[in-house]
Amino acid sequence: MLLTKHRIDHAIAELRDEYLQPHQHPWIVAFSGGKDSTLVLHLVVEMLLSLAPSDRQRRVHVVCNDTQVESPLLITHTRAALDKVGRAGESLRLPMSVHVTTPAADQTFWCNLIGRGYPPPNRRFRWCTDRMKIGPTTRFVRDQVSAAGQVVLLVGVRRSESANRAKTIDRHTVEGQRLSPHQNLKSCMVFRPIERFDTDEVWATLLQRPVPWGGSHRNLITLYRNAGAGECPVVMDRSEAPACGGSSRFGCWTCTVVARDKSGEAMADAGFEEYEHLGEFRDYIRDLQHDRTKRQAEKRDGTVTFSQDELMPGPFTITARMEILDRLLDLQHRVGSTLITEDEVHIIKRIWAQDVVDMSRRWEEWRATMEACEVEEDQ
Repeated sequence: MLLTKHRIDHAIAELRDEYLQPHQHPWIVAFSGGKDSTLVLHLVVEMLLSLAPSDRQRRVHVVCNDTQVESPLLITHTRAALDKVGRAGESLRLPMSVHVTTPAADQTFWCNLIGRGYPPPNRRFRWCTDRMKIGPTTRFVRDQVSAAGQVVLLVGVRRSESANRAKTIDRHTVEGQRLSPHQNLKSCMVFRPIERFDTDEVWATLLQRPVPWGGSHRNLITLYRNAGAGECPVVMDRSEAPACGGSSRFGCWTCTVVARDKSGEAMADAGFEEYEHLGEFRDYIRDLQHDRTKRQAEKRDGTVTFSQDELMPGPFTITARMEILDRLLDLQHRVGSTLITEDEVHIIKRIWAQDVVDMSRRWEEWRATMEACEVEEDQ
């Protein structure tokens, strides 16, 4: 307990000192809803409350990324926590605002998989990370940089998470400096206030200190107990993304990068029946990509690719995409939760219509070419 108190006191002192630096660069707190980002936000709010109102001059943005295919119970918990934080910030007159980033309307998981027919993400074609996680939050950070000139990004990464995480922190740390420049975001400085905490210290802090925005962290603790999971953090760079499949993590329920969704299986075992249905659908789309009858020969740009004389299949056929959508809508009805929005369905159907037009055009071009070749042969 003494070590935990020392860590907390040191972290809050570092936060206070950095916040009171003589500039107005806003803070952006990356919040995923998991234990580590919750601890960072907890300590930030606690620090703000310890300051005199006249010293609370710097803006603090709390940003959360919703891929729109998050684990249902986690996103429900996260949205509720953000709502409490936002209301507490207003009532306590803290210079704090809450933001949720989402993928562009036509770049959601379903618009790409069902609309464009992309095969489910895998380790070699992990198209989801850029479109659904990195892109939306990066745009938010860049908007804040444009407005303020520079920002400080607070992240809940810790050295004790893994040897790879410690190496990544070392690689991006400037010796003797509290802040380090972000690898890919210009004018964005990174602050890791809990990097020296171990897992026990994280939980001890969350369990023993009053929640500064009210309530308790019991819902979060219950989620972890039921799922036996870690968290997929907010990421703005591929090097920051956790290695999916390396451990049991909360994240997208559709994730096919992992061999097994261990957290989803644990939630199903804990009595949350919807996770069993979600897991079955995830396995269905993962396996469907291996059925060559469900894949087009051509890529989306009309090219055909071979590897060692073997055809590399293109996107799902229109018929297969329709099948996936029908099954998803049926699943949505069975679990009683919104898994795909009406706007996404409209965008998907527009993509299908354009694909049919493009395929017809390519067919006409091919037929015209063949007819021209036949004329030349006759002459």
